[in-house]
Amino acid sequence: MPSKLDVTTPSEREIRVMRTFDAPPALVFECHTQPELVQRWLLGPPGWTMPVCEIDLRVGGRYRYVWRNDDDGQEFGVQGVFRDIVAPERIVNVETMDGVPGEAVCTTTFERSGGGTLFTLTLMFESKELRDGALESGMTDGMSMSYDRLDDVTLRSSPQSP
Repeated sequence: MPSKLDVTTPSEREIRVMRTFDAPPALVFECHTQPELVQRWLLGPPGWTMPVCEIDLRVGGRYRYVWRNDDDGQEFGVQGVFRDIVAPERIVNVETMDGVPGEAVCTTTFERSGGGTLFTLTLMFESKELRDGALESGMTDGMSMSYDRLDDVTLRSSPQSP
């Protein structure tokens, strides 16, 4: 099981990201669906904050995240709609990124594995070009930093922690 980010391209339109967390699926799911928790870890490189984190967690509900660079004020955002939610096992949503054409269907699963969680995110893009553009953007570097931060959040939030 990958303890660090494992990124693969199972097809010409997909990116699959896998990682394990030393926390139960319900806690990792909460960290992906509770705005006050998302804002603590989904930040990418140092120097970025998330001033907007809106999550209407229901089928048909919308979400919006906006990140801001503290040094120059640059902002970018993503938004989408939830298509399927099975707490704490799976989330399926459609996502668009500000200023980027097309959308991706994102399927996130939280699977119990030993005493922790195997997290899998599969992004299905409309085309190979959009998938390749996402890979070239440095997206997975920011994801790796964010998921390392999520590890810290889950460890502090876990009932087993001191």
